[in-house]
Amino acid sequence: MRLSVRIAKRAIDICGSLVGLAATAPVMPVIAAAIYLDDRGPVFYKQRRAGTLRSVSVQEGTKQLLFNEFYMHKFRTMRTDAEKHTGAVLASAGDPRVTRVGRFLRKTRLDELPQLFEVLRGTMSLVGPRPERPELLQDLSFAIPFFEERMRDMKPGITGLAQISLGYQGDIPAGSEIETFASVLQNPFGLEEAKGSIADDMRIKLLYDLAYAAATEKLSSYLAMELKILFKTPLVMLRGAGR
Repeated sequence: MRLSVRIAKRAIDICGSLVGLAATAPVMPVIAAAIYLDDRGPVFYKQRRAGTLRSVSVQEGTKQLLFNEFYMHKFRTMRTDAEKHTGAVLASAGDPRVTRVGRFLRKTRLDELPQLFEVLRGTMSLVGPRPERPELLQDLSFAIPFFEERMRDMKPGITGLAQISLGYQGDIPAGSEIETFASVLQNPFGLEEAKGSIADDMRIKLLYDLAYAAATEKLSSYLAMELKILFKTPLVMLRGAGR
């Protein structure tokens, strides 16, 4: 990422997060009260996530990834015992672990509001690849070649090109331009047991994340892409799409 893009991106992050926090401050106590009344327990959810990719090494024949890790905060949308019996797993559409209020927060992306503080601190950006858990990224990198490269010199974002263009986990929306290539990109060998796999959806997501990264190589293309994503995100939130 060029220095001019890095400076512009940080300036947009600071200004955008301050405006966002000021605009949503009256809403946050209402959300917190709704979460507590619906499912007694903590209002916020803290989880370790992978930031910028620092290095890739091979040890004893196994690829090892090293990220700048951080703790991401969100409004809690799942039961407090959501991963007691499963451990770290990706959330899915219609996930039974999600509470009633949580479904609304996820659909509108209001659960992401506390991440504005992460953007202000500099551990996240307004726009970038969706932050994932380090252990899940490690697993996905085995199934999807170069999947970790989406975080190369890139902070994770609250929103992003993949988030506004695709469905919940990266599934292709009906009628979208990329749907034409679905048969080539998803389960190309037609394996019955591979239908609907998370790896297929995440592979689609990777294409959008890499397209965003490519746009950051030049200030003019970066600004055009960044503004497009930032302006489109509220529309996606109002429609309850992209999650």
